[in-house]
Amino acid sequence: MTVTESGGRAAITQSGVRMADVSGVDLDLPMPWAPIKVSRNEIDALVDRLSDGPAPANGRRAAMLIHPESTHRGFAPGIDVAVEVLLPGEQTQRIRRNSTQVHIGIRGNGSVSADGVDFRLEEHDVCTIPSMKPFIFVNDSDERWVRLAYSNAPLLAQLGTHYFEAVSAQWIPTAPVDGPIDMDEPVAVAAGTAPDHVVSPEGARLRGYEYLVDIEPIPDRPLHWPHNATSALMSQTPGDGERTIMALYNPSTRRKQGATSSFFVTLSQIPPGHTPHPEGRGHRHSSVAINYHFEGSGYSIVDGQRIDWEPGDLLLSAPSWREHAHYPSETGVSAYTVQDHPLHIGMESLVWQEKMDGPILALGTEAGQTGYVAPRNWDED
Repeated sequence: MTVTESGGRAAITQSGVRMADVSGVDLDLPMPWAPIKVSRNEIDALVDRLSDGPAPANGRRAAMLIHPESTHRGFAPGIDVAVEVLLPGEQTQRIRRNSTQVHIGIRGNGSVSADGVDFRLEEHDVCTIPSMKPFIFVNDSDERWVRLAYSNAPLLAQLGTHYFEAVSAQWIPTAPVDGPIDMDEPVAVAAGTAPDHVVSPEGARLRGYEYLVDIEPIPDRPLHWPHNATSALMSQTPGDGERTIMALYNPSTRRKQGATSSFFVTLSQIPPGHTPHPEGRGHRHSSVAINYHFEGSGYSIVDGQRIDWEPGDLLLSAPSWREHAHYPSETGVSAYTVQDHPLHIGMESLVWQEKMDGPILALGTEAGQTGYVAPRNWDED
């Protein structure tokens, strides 16, 4: 039986495997989704809807924000965003999952307990929940607690590997990992039982399976970034010379510079009274960017499309490889941006073009973009 596919001839083999002839066909180019905005009013309506009725059995009142082009419940390819609500006195079931999470408090406050770490998540605070660490959210306040929850679950769903399980009070973890780790080789290697051979002058090696199943562990703990602390370290008045954009860094991600191994989170803080800059060309990158604006107003231009935003709006502002630029008004802006930047660094797929007439760089595998100072100011030489 013969079938037709775009870009080449195709056939179905006896085993049922499709085989496409792509001889002479160019490789795929980026096919980014369209930018999309979810307004504060839409989010408020979701919160009201989620607040109605009895609590679900697992305690999780949540709504996924799904992009019209998504087939795996993502707000961006590989990233989901959920609005999660807990009413006073409610709590979620204690679970663990192999997707990593970023939570941003957007209304109220409550308690987070994850892997033995306890803290309070206030409005505009950020926290992370690492993969396979048991966690629970408890609303011990007298008002609704609302969070934006980001995870890499859609990517794992496409791989067929998203996993979760309920965790009972009797759950016993495996041997805890504390840091810093000084373990260059697995235990079997230290005992002299794991082979390791150099097979080429360029450095290729042949190693025993012990290296795969006894990997050097890196401590990855739940982390909390209180907004009152992070905000105080950034620009407060126009022209004060302090940074207007900084990254929330988790040391376990090392050179990936992430808040988690999948997500890069930045806080942008441009104070009111700044002079809006004129429109110009933007930049683009293979990582996607999702902005949550909580102070100030302005607009973004994404591949020629203008999108206005104000406090409480959530925006897929940079679908992969679309040119984009942001223009805060004189009101300034405070916003969190979540990107799958570290994931791309790990896959060596982070492609970046800061100036549209400039070079296209493979960040992490070659010399990167230089000239970044505070506040953002590019050396034109």
